[in-house]
Amino acid sequence: MWILYQVLYGLALALAAPFLLLRRGAHYGQTIPGRLTFPSPTPAEAGKTRPPLWVHAVSVGETGVAATLVAGLEEAREEAPLAPPGPFLVTTITPTGQARARELFADRAAVAYLPFDLAPLVGRFFRRHRPRALVLVEGDFWPAVLRRASRRGLPVAVVNGRVGDRSFRRLSRLQGLPGGRSVLRLFFAAVDRFGVQSAEDRRRLTHLGVPEADVVVTGNLKYETPEPPALPRLDAHLDRLAAGRPLLVAGSTMAREEEQVLAAYREATSGEGAGALLVMAPRHPERWDEVARLVAGSGLETLRRSHLEESAQGPAPAPCQVLLLDTLGELASLYRRADAAFIGGTLVPTGGHNPLEAARFGVATAVGPSMENFRDMAAQFDRAGAWARAADAGELGRTWRRWLESPEEAAEVGRRARALVDENRGALGRTLEMLRPLLAGAEAETGDGGGGGGEDPEEVRG
Repeated sequence: MWILYQVLYGLALALAAPFLLLRRGAHYGQTIPGRLTFPSPTPAEAGKTRPPLWVHAVSVGETGVAATLVAGLEEAREEAPLAPPGPFLVTTITPTGQARARELFADRAAVAYLPFDLAPLVGRFFRRHRPRALVLVEGDFWPAVLRRASRRGLPVAVVNGRVGDRSFRRLSRLQGLPGGRSVLRLFFAAVDRFGVQSAEDRRRLTHLGVPEADVVVTGNLKYETPEPPALPRLDAHLDRLAAGRPLLVAGSTMAREEEQVLAAYREATSGEGAGALLVMAPRHPERWDEVARLVAGSGLETLRRSHLEESAQGPAPAPCQVLLLDTLGELASLYRRADAAFIGGTLVPTGGHNPLEAARFGVATAVGPSMENFRDMAAQFDRAGAWARAADAGELGRTWRRWLESPEEAAEVGRRARALVDENRGALGRTLEMLRPLLAGAEAETGDGGGGGGEDPEEVRG
């Protein structure tokens, strides 16, 4: 089964590479050297003699959770021997996640790409970094990585784990096929402990064969994410562009969704005397130019965030209706300025994105019908009336317009959202408690100078 997986994965990688490089080369091309383990260790790694605690986060959202976890581990060290005193290693897969990790961790951790899941590359990665334990944020299971961790005796834990609807359906079908249970063991057998967001996630994992004793409901770490710092320079630009108008923020929008957001904006601002500045933040950087052309073609006066410094030096621009946020790392802070918001990936069937970045600031927020990736969180928001659901662009526009015309109603929705965030804190403490015996055991086994050490077994063994 192991050899078959390696052969099929290698073939899939070879077949997908031309498509990815042709269609999204500028975005994914930059990840290839790192995923082939070519770069040298990052400066934060240089001179470190102790093996690191490895935290793997897929992209931007998981990297934020990783930062919360690492901060909690560092604070807990003063109270109890919770984590090994060695450095941290943080890996991601996407370039946006990598950029966010380098920003959040700076000199606090080594930052690298996760290698492609081929045994020679994974082996080289382990020899270079010598991790003493592995923590997977939300569960990104790569069999070669997990197999190598198991053979080296590394404790492995999942934090903030979840099993989405589509993943559960696919894995359940796989489980019923001949050899399906063996395939699932490639993903789950090496994990010592699963900390999951909800009881439903626990039920799904046990249904897929994970022992009940290995799964703990710890809650959602995204509720623990600290407030992002303010951006005074960008705030000054927004004050200039808005000129007293309210601010609408459409965050993490996806393909075929921007057209709907623009239609909603026209609906929301069509009343007599109505007006607002729309900030639109596409989810994927490789689409920034495409979205800029789309907005420009809509007839709305548009400015790109990357051109703000330049425009501030010249004459005052024409009244701006849409600001395209074509920069990384600023959206989370921008929500604090919003009078109303929309969470992208919800008017198209992609599963949704995290609404907490807006909720923590008490912003009245609308979402579409697709929130499958945040099933339990969405149910809480629905029950509390802490956001508005919009079935389509027209309903989103009417919701925004109602909030612009009735700031009191918008403020009440935002108040309920902020209260919900406050009520759901506590996941970090439960997660640290779950990790305590695993990480204490990792320190005891590796000692001061070793860790993850020893000679590697064969690169591929049946």
